[in-house]
Amino acid sequence: MSIGAVGGYSSSYSPYSTIAAGGALQSAAQDAAGLAIEEKTKAQTGALDKGTENLRDAKSAQNVADGAMEGIADYLNSIKELAVKSQNGTLSDDDKQSIQSQIKEYLKGVEETAKNALYNEKPLLDGEGKLSVATDGNGSKADVSTYDMSVKSLGLEGLDVTSPDFDMSAIDEAIKKVDSARANTGAETNRVDYASAYNSRASLELNGYGMDKEEDRAVSALQELKAKQATDQYQVMLQKKQQEDEAQKTQMFFA
Repeated sequence: MSIGAVGGYSSSYSPYSTIAAGGALQSAAQDAAGLAIEEKTKAQTGALDKGTENLRDAKSAQNVADGAMEGIADYLNSIKELAVKSQNGTLSDDDKQSIQSQIKEYLKGVEETAKNALYNEKPLLDGEGKLSVATDGNGSKADVSTYDMSVKSLGLEGLDVTSPDFDMSAIDEAIKKVDSARANTGAETNRVDYASAYNSRASLELNGYGMDKEEDRAVSALQELKAKQATDQYQVMLQKKQQEDEAQKTQMFFA
């Protein structure tokens, strides 16, 4: 006979198996509703953990974009300084051409920086729209905005400080556009950090809930097992006493 049969337990449940499993449910026969809740909790926890991984990717992409825009901002500030310098009436035409050549190099740097701002081969500064990541299993998402930081989009295509029609305000507008994009990226990064922290807390709480339930079941199973063992021991004592009484009666009968 099995331990379950001796102890009076059905084959679908045994406190021994519950204790050995640390309180984790082994089958729906033990607690169908409890198992359904446990599986749902595991699914929620898994989705939150995967969402946290997605959020880490989103933050990394935002960091790449911000780093690239910082580089572009540096180029633009240098272009602004050179443009101001070029508007010095004491400079010769050759001096101004030299400044224009340097500005062209900086504009190439802007274009290359924007083109090479990639995360997992995804362009971040081509202005093609937002990249969204799922943050949980409930349809929540976080966005990584992309911005067009090409020279043309910044309004600096054909910038020529040697031209009589040169307008300094074009550089100022480009700088404002980059600053605005960086500010928005910073705000999105903060939202990603908040979502990631929320996911971590929620996952820990759900894990804690599951562990508490398993601990409660393990304790209950242990108490049940001890009570059953005490009952079995008492029954054995009763059976032994009955056997002794029957033996004594038999002896008296034949005396």
